[in-house]
Amino acid sequence: MPPTLASLVHHSALKLTVRAGEDRLDVPVRWAHVSELADPVPYMEGGELLLITALKLDAEDPETMRRYVKRLVGAGVVGLGFAVGVNYPDIPEALVEAARAEGLPLIEVPRRTPFLAISKAVSAAIAADQYRAVTAGFAAQRELTKQALGDGAQGLLGALAGQVDGWAALYDASGAVVATAPEWAARRAARLTADVERLRDRPAPSSLVVAGADDRVELHTLGTGRRPRAALAVGTASTLGTAERYAVHSAIALLTLTTERSRSLQAAEARIGSAVLRMLLAGEPDHARAVAGDLYGGLLDAPFRLVVAEAAGPAEAAGDAAGAAEGAAWSAGLVDAVESAAARFGEALLVVPYGERLVLLVVDGGAAQLAAVEYAAYVDAGRAEGREQAEEPGPLMGLSAPAGPIAAASAYKQAEQALSVARRRGRCLVEHEELAAGSVLPLLADDAVRAFADGLLRALREHDATGRGDLVASLRAWLSRHGQWDAAAADLGVHRHTLRYRMRRVEEILGRSLDDPDVRMELWLSLKATSTPGE
Repeated sequence: MPPTLASLVHHSALKLTVRAGEDRLDVPVRWAHVSELADPVPYMEGGELLLITALKLDAEDPETMRRYVKRLVGAGVVGLGFAVGVNYPDIPEALVEAARAEGLPLIEVPRRTPFLAISKAVSAAIAADQYRAVTAGFAAQRELTKQALGDGAQGLLGALAGQVDGWAALYDASGAVVATAPEWAARRAARLTADVERLRDRPAPSSLVVAGADDRVELHTLGTGRRPRAALAVGTASTLGTAERYAVHSAIALLTLTTERSRSLQAAEARIGSAVLRMLLAGEPDHARAVAGDLYGGLLDAPFRLVVAEAAGPAEAAGDAAGAAEGAAWSAGLVDAVESAAARFGEALLVVPYGERLVLLVVDGGAAQLAAVEYAAYVDAGRAEGREQAEEPGPLMGLSAPAGPIAAASAYKQAEQALSVARRRGRCLVEHEELAAGSVLPLLADDAVRAFADGLLRALREHDATGRGDLVASLRAWLSRHGQWDAAAADLGVHRHTLRYRMRRVEEILGRSLDDPDVRMELWLSLKATSTPGE
């Protein structure tokens, strides 16, 4: 505890006497200050015991004393020490009455007690309090370290909650609650998710204070990178003291160590992950499983999916293997989402930079896959609403069908195909199953396909423009009827011989045979790619 007026009054060597404000002696004293100025307020910070002899004060004038005491109270002075036997044999009654009226503790200092002795007593008490706080802080650090080593983050949070006489909670990078202590704090912690997300957008390290109805909560980011790895919430009934502050800082350091692995370890894991992926794509699943070991081996024991991602805007290198965890700007949000989901559910996850792309190996139907799909929906909604951040344009992604280690190369091709469709359609994510269940016709909207179709059909359209026939419409009718002359001629309202003549003219103009199924396919797709609504 810091020194108080009561502890100074009870100090046997000082011989102090209380003359006013007896009921306010429990307030802490931040410092003891001597000033004979008629107005010392400009030099006060609050919390001081002011010591005077009234050398420049008319301490016997009631009005002067009322103004003087009122200004001291307004400046936060917690007590006034008056030395008797120097300029006044006793404390003037005007000062005593003014102090009583304002509730300011007034302390009589005997002549034999120098002000320096009071200042030393205050200084010694403050130093002793700080020493106790530091000692308690080191003890708290040892206890927190012990709990972190024994029971991990949950044990650390429990110890921290006890140290601050409150509650503590740990959040992952997405803002989801990972652990709380005590258990009853889970509901309170869940209400702070929006505040954690707001804190996450600030440059790290960052902190935030949230005032609640029953507590005061401090939020702190955890991690050493540009984007925080996690966040810590500490709820208490009042402002943290020095010892409690030491405990919180120790918890931040320990949790950062548990959530932020060393860069060398990250680089090593990234290199292993990259080797596993390359072996899978090279058709060497047995070697990949041997290299994966316990780190990624569980991911290869069950069906998985491949996600191939690239920047939505201009290509941006994802960096080397050591930077996989951080990711490039366009992939940071995706990496955060899938890593947080995988960590919460204990899933294995592989994130590998692959040239200018990012490849993710996720458990089929697992939390990481769901997080990627949900993140894509969020990005698409943001693009539709125009709230996309220019500095983080987000990714484009292709998601393969479920596969095993033997079929990893095929899964990668599937993800690439889905990524190509996502790029054409301007969507954040396309699943390969969508391509199999949908139609190939939307793919004809590609500019290169339309250019090919226009070139193939140009001669026929130019022929029709001269008024010498309707070859394009006749070709469309004939192809739609699978080469059935009578049915196609009926659709056109012409004789089948007329239609036969027109198809020979099509072959002559194009220099291609309609008996060739490849030619018929190209012509039909060209007609679909260049058709207008209603055709």
